Amino acid sequence: MESVAPEMFDRAGNMEELLALLGRAGIENGWAKREPSMYAVPRKRFIAAHWTFAQTRAALAAAGRFVNTELAERRNLILANPVEGNHYPTVTTLVSAYQMVKAGETARSHRHTSNALRLVLEGGPDMFTIVDGVKLPMMPNDVLLTPNWSWHAHSNETQRDSYWIDFLDVPLTHLLGPMFFEHHEDKVERAGAVDAGSPCRFAFEDIVRRLADAKEFAPGCRRIELGGPAMATIAIHVIRLDAGSSFRDEPSTMSRVYAVMEGAARARIDAADFAAARGDVIAEPSGCAGEWRAAAECFLLCVSDEPLLKYLGWLRAIPAPA
Repeated sequence: MESVAPEMFDRAGNMEELLALLGRAGIENGWAKREPSMYAVPRKRFIAAHWTFAQTRAALAAAGRFVNTELAERRNLILANPVEGNHYPTVTTLVSAYQMVKAGETARSHRHTSNALRLVLEGGPDMFTIVDGVKLPMMPNDVLLTPNWSWHAHSNETQRDSYWIDFLDVPLTHLLGPMFFEHHEDKVERAGAVDAGSPCRFAFEDIVRRLADAKEFAPGCRRIELGGPAMATIAIHVIRLDAGSSFRDEPSTMSRVYAVMEGAARARIDAADFAAARGDVIAEPSGCAGEWRAAAECFLLCVSDEPLLKYLGWLRAIPAPA
């Protein structure tokens, strides 16, 4: 990029010379763009993908032999969408990861501007996430929140390694720019009493009870939203499917990441078919059509960017190709 004197544009004798001057000045012309900046329907950036807990659990157990808490802030495996050139986001605005904390281990306290939540796969009454000085129990299938700028650490006071799935809006934070991160002045924030009823914890037994009272949105399918502390960019739903029941996600601008909490399901997302067991994660990016079916009773966690798109007025259906 260089400074081009105004009179040089006056001397341009043809389009090629004008475009060359614009290029030297670091200016892109708006009439013959390299690629369109606006298009009739959104482009798909990511594809449907499936990660299994069986595989990632084995990988994390192996990592536990080589990666300690001094080497890594968090021992986790990123579920990067498998499109060429991508190394981080799972879908446009969200990233998901599997994490493990070994028996007797503590992951230090930090905080960041990105919102986060986790689905516990293997935990127990003496496995805790410490959120702003409060210990939250991590029992299997619990969902725990660490909202924007909340201090959080993980303490495994059990005799077994613990595993869970993380969901964060870090890709959105990267895109917009306001990423802030810091460690607590103490390595691990001092924690007070255990609070099993914290608004940042959704116990699975309570989720099951709420779903039993929920209305069907499709035959044999019930859905609830997990509220609590405000997470303006992320919606969290749990869906219960009776044996043999199914539901469909129509293509829209919303990006979703699903995790199987209990049971097993089959998913067809666009042209891809997946058989998902407990602990598996499936990415359903924006623009994809998804159909879910349960062979037996199944519980699904759905994490999406729905509230963000609603706030911006960008939550829209995407018509099927003609």
